[in-house]
Amino acid sequence: MSEKRIYITPDGPYEVQGGIPLAAEKTTVDEKGASVDWEPCRAYDEEETYYLCRCGRSSKKPFCDGSHEKVNFTGAETAAHGEELLAGAKVYTGPKLTLTDNEKLCASARFCDRGCGAWSAVEGCENEENRKLAIEEVGKCPSGRLTLKDDAGNEIEPALAQEISPMESTVHDCRGPLVVKGKISVRSADDHEFLPRNRMTLCRCGESKNKPFCDSSHVECPHMNLSVSPRTEWER
Repeated sequence: MSEKRIYITPDGPYEVQGGIPLAAEKTTVDEKGASVDWEPCRAYDEEETYYLCRCGRSSKKPFCDGSHEKVNFTGAETAAHGEELLAGAKVYTGPKLTLTDNEKLCASARFCDRGCGAWSAVEGCENEENRKLAIEEVGKCPSGRLTLKDDAGNEIEPALAQEISPMESTVHDCRGPLVVKGKISVRSADDHEFLPRNRMTLCRCGESKNKPFCDSSHVECPHMNLSVSPRTEWER
C-alpha cells in the first residue's frame, strides 16, 4: 500500500492515495442549536486510490464526476504551506489552559458554542467542569481552528485515526467540508506539503478564499444546501 496522502490536482479533485478510510459524519445539536457530537452516517468501501469532489458540483458527492471541467472550476491554492498557516492566531490564557484561535480556518461546525463556550470555559477553567468542557469542545473542532495547551505547555489533542469524513452540518442544513484526521499528508498541486495537523477541513464547495482549507463558504452555497439539492451524499 502506498503512502497515505491527499494530492490536490490542478483545478480538479482531491486524489486520495494509500487506502485512507472514508466515513461520512454529521453533527448532532442541542436544544440551543450548538453542536454536541459527531454521528456516523456511512463508511465507504476501502479503495487504494479515489477522487473526491473539490468544486462542489458533482452529482456523485463526495466523489468527483468530472463536473469541475464543465463549470471551469479554478482551484488555485491560497493558504500558506508551513507554519505561516497559523500566523495571526489569537491566544487566550486561562488558569490551567491556553487556547489558540486561528479564525481563518473556521468551518462553522459550532462545537465551540455549547454551554458557556470554549473561550469562557478556558478563561474560567479553575472550575474542573469548565476545564473538561473546553477540552471536549476544542477536541471536536474539526478544522483545528481551536487548539489547547495545558499549563505545562503540552498540546492537548484527541487521538484520531487517519480517516477522511465528508461532513454534514445539522446546524446549517448543508454539506460541510472534508474532515481530515490524524495528520494525513496534504500536498499542493505543485507538490508542496501543507503543515501536517491532527484536525483539518478541506473545502469541497469550491468557494473558499483559503483553499485548500475550508473558510465556512459552504454555509452560503446553494449547491451545498441539503434542503434544495439531492441527498446523494450517502449513496454510491
